Amino acid sequence: MLTVGLPGSRAPIAEQLAADQTLSFPIAQDLSDFDPALISSAADVDILRNVFSGLYKFDKQLRELPDLATAQPAVSADGLTYTFHIRPDGRFSNGDPITSSDFIYSWNRAAAKQGDYAGLFSLIAGYQDVASGRSAQMSGLTKTDDLTFTAALSKRASHFFNLLGLWPFWVVDQKVIAAAGEDAWFTKPATLVGSGPFRMTARTPAQTMDFEPVAGWYGGKTGALTHVHVEVMADTSAQVTQYEAGVFSLVGFGRQGLPPAAATRYTTDPKLKSQLALVPAGTTFWVGFNLKSGPFAGIDEGRAGRHAFSMAIDRKALIDAICNQKTTCVEATGGIVSRGLQGYLGDGADHNVKFDAAAAKTEYQAWDPTGAKVKGLTYTYDTNAFNQAVCDNLAAQWKKNLGVTVGCVEMDRRTFFSQRSGACAYPIFRQSWAADYDHPQDWFDYLFVSGASSSGSCYSNPSLDKLAAAGDSAPPGAGIADYRTAGYLLINDSVFAGLLYGVQQYLVHPYVAGAGGNALYDNYWTGIRILKH
Repeated sequence: MLTVGLPGSRAPIAEQLAADQTLSFPIAQDLSDFDPALISSAADVDILRNVFSGLYKFDKQLRELPDLATAQPAVSADGLTYTFHIRPDGRFSNGDPITSSDFIYSWNRAAAKQGDYAGLFSLIAGYQDVASGRSAQMSGLTKTDDLTFTAALSKRASHFFNLLGLWPFWVVDQKVIAAAGEDAWFTKPATLVGSGPFRMTARTPAQTMDFEPVAGWYGGKTGALTHVHVEVMADTSAQVTQYEAGVFSLVGFGRQGLPPAAATRYTTDPKLKSQLALVPAGTTFWVGFNLKSGPFAGIDEGRAGRHAFSMAIDRKALIDAICNQKTTCVEATGGIVSRGLQGYLGDGADHNVKFDAAAAKTEYQAWDPTGAKVKGLTYTYDTNAFNQAVCDNLAAQWKKNLGVTVGCVEMDRRTFFSQRSGACAYPIFRQSWAADYDHPQDWFDYLFVSGASSSGSCYSNPSLDKLAAAGDSAPPGAGIADYRTAGYLLINDSVFAGLLYGVQQYLVHPYVAGAGGNALYDNYWTGIRILKH
């Protein structure tokens, strides 16, 4: 029995727990990587964050809290050196003690492995030497004693603290890796040794995985669950059938989606609706404009055209057509950074998304009275049924509301990204961003500062660059105001036409408490429990 306090209640209410504390759920694809240095998919992260841990972790509100660290890092006056103190009781699941040497080894190893997220270490001095193979050690990492080490950065970075809770920064057991083999240690439950609250007990590749709590875990209570069972099941309709038969506790873990028919049924049936949980998914979709060449070029010269094209979109009609009763996406009204993340400007903050067909047409005709500017205009997107549906809807709306014919051009994914990001080749195009971590730097530095690697728009504004630089170099936890101002600058320049924010879906039985997630992660298993039913 657990005792919990409910809002507004005068006394705690006792929870009656079921005798069988097994959490069971499906994932559509087996995990790609079990090595924190190589992890790159959401399902990998959400499952393995229960097996591995690092200095810090994120709670349900995405607040960063100490995990193996004893407190927040001490930061030098110049903002370049971070000092970390490690818990003296930290242990791996096999009982090996965790020291500062383990963290230095793990971080150097992840940088050398050059997985998809190895670049997160680039802020640490000496990263390039390790990434290129010239050295095995980042010069910026220094051991003070067994429970203390420092990281020296090559530049001030307000987001560095936010990175420390991410998977490349998780600690791994160098003794186990040395004994089991660099390419084999993560392939067997016995040697998949982490420091999180759960450990793997069995695995049949591409079929099942099983986990149980770690006895004597340094974090204290591992929660109510005694067993977690994961099945790989590609057929999402079959997942729902098994859920409804009581085989699965929930569906949606690992950030996967529901079959459209099931999502619609659960959101429209009053008897079932309480089992469907919808949360922000940390993703934004928008129409990108080329500000370097073509009809929309120039911050000032193309502004009226960009604004008119955005104002001519009825987002509610778009949502009705493609968002499946708002179970997969909702209207993006709060700026480029999606709902649920730092830097979100708030509902209704983006005035460019207000639909007004008459005003849009008047503004467009004043900007392009003969139609010459947009003659033969095309919207380019990468091959995907969702992207095609968006383009079809937008093209129909622009034809109806502006009298402009826009052609939909489908491109293979590799060519699309190469030409969009590398050459700013398309006048208007499909653009989206899924947050890597909860900090606005992840959006502005990659998408909107001058020369941004994932831009597609070739937008360049010294004022925004200055704001982003100020936010980037601020102390940890500061600088958000600069990014918010930069977000409003994007709106005022009509750099993008916001469309949609992503939605994450969960089906959860009424007797499964604590399941769900936030804009980036599924909830930890330590907070989930099976109630008597």
